Amino acid sequence: MSSPAVQAPAVAATDRRKVVIIGSGFGGLFAAQRLAKADVDVTLIAKTTHHLFQPMLYQVATGIVAEGEIAPATRVVLRKQKNTSVLMGDVFDIDLEAKTVTSRLLERITVTPYDDLIVAAGADQSYFGNDHFAEYAPGMKTIDHALELRGRILGAFEQAELSHDPAERAKLLTFVVVGAGPTGVELAGQIAEMSDKTLKGAFRNIDPTEARVILLDAAPAVLPPFGPKLGGKAAARLEKMGVEIQLNAMVVDVDYDGLVVKEKDGTTRRIESQCKVWSAGVQASPLGQQLAEQSGVELDRAGRVKVGPDLTIPGHPEVFVVGDMMAVDGVPGVAQGAIQGGRYAADAIKAELRGQTPDQRKPFSYWDKGSMATISRYSAVMQVPIPGFKKPFETEGYFAWVGWLALHLVYLVGFRNRLNTLINWFFAFTTRGRSQLAVTEQQVYARTAIGQLSALEKQAAKSNGTGPDAEAAKTDTGTVDSKATDASGSVPTEGKDAAGKDAAGKESEAEAS
Repeated sequence: MSSPAVQAPAVAATDRRKVVIIGSGFGGLFAAQRLAKADVDVTLIAKTTHHLFQPMLYQVATGIVAEGEIAPATRVVLRKQKNTSVLMGDVFDIDLEAKTVTSRLLERITVTPYDDLIVAAGADQSYFGNDHFAEYAPGMKTIDHALELRGRILGAFEQAELSHDPAERAKLLTFVVVGAGPTGVELAGQIAEMSDKTLKGAFRNIDPTEARVILLDAAPAVLPPFGPKLGGKAAARLEKMGVEIQLNAMVVDVDYDGLVVKEKDGTTRRIESQCKVWSAGVQASPLGQQLAEQSGVELDRAGRVKVGPDLTIPGHPEVFVVGDMMAVDGVPGVAQGAIQGGRYAADAIKAELRGQTPDQRKPFSYWDKGSMATISRYSAVMQVPIPGFKKPFETEGYFAWVGWLALHLVYLVGFRNRLNTLINWFFAFTTRGRSQLAVTEQQVYARTAIGQLSALEKQAAKSNGTGPDAEAAKTDTGTVDSKATDASGSVPTEGKDAAGKDAAGKESEAEAS
């Protein structure tokens, strides 16, 4: 997918090798840090300004930690690496022939050349072809998702406090989590704990402990990757906390007031619920499709790239794909896979600087450090492979919970973030208090409103001849074909459509959910 944009370096030109990294997640950040002392110029391009510690997003959504503690500014984290520049922008084009990547920030288009490319763009939530579900059941992939969900959870309690209709109250106090993997289990457990502990006695007209938390999954088990033993332990703990586990139940429709579930026998039923969250699947970045079209590399069903033994794509030993975008047998889509993949790619680049050729690279080898998932305070499950033994070490309960806390504390970026998180954990787990319960209406509605505004802008641009068929759009580096910029990307200051109505549509007229 080439672009006729003027090729202008994003950083000052040097004779050193140029390494471009797409994405600031675990794979991208750890690759950049690995190249700190290498004789290369590194440019990290990401569509957010922060590195996100995604495994703890559910704790932001349920008020345990602040978003800043799990999302430090990437530019600040890398500020001491003099060979590294950080650019904000959403990469929408990779040209393998010209060796350039093109990114967009609002109306500004930036073209960045590379000698080596590390694609660590991550994955988005997958709704299995039902993307319209996202309006009513946000995922758990970004800070925006977590803050929106926090607003929806607490907003549901606030609305229930004002309601005198038993049926409406029941709908408002029913929370549905779709997906019984680690994220779904952790989130369902924390919503139940928040209802029973944190919010108990805080309302006068409702009893938060009567909230109904439902964990849904089309699969027949909870935490399938952990096996039946640990999955059963997790399910038993959740049920003891009052969580309703409904398995072999496929969600076939979602709307503002609830969702429709299809049972294994083909029958359908409806669950009335205003607050839903989706954690059922992932879809790799669409950049993988671009790589497939240009190189012939295969993609799996989730859009992940089936890379070679050295994590590169066919015919392009200079292009590495790591993290949630890579498909490698035996490597799960977890933080450790991304970290090790990013470091491997950086080490391969450094080895080439020392004279090693691509065909001399040792294949990527993944070290499985185990899997963990929390359920509630003092309760978690842990599975750790033991070298030389067929069966991994498995445990659950308090010991696994302490292990989860310790491991995640180690991988948080920055001493201050670790300290603040430790303090928040201490008060959250030894008392009923949670320090991060502030929510705003904009947090709940901004994502939907911006999406609708973007659609309106694209429609207006197309009608005015300034969209995909326009000849060119001005940029800071020259001119680019408008096919690469099908919309201005700017966000109006007021959320109004052409008729003067709130762009959030029907939901904006309701109270915060």
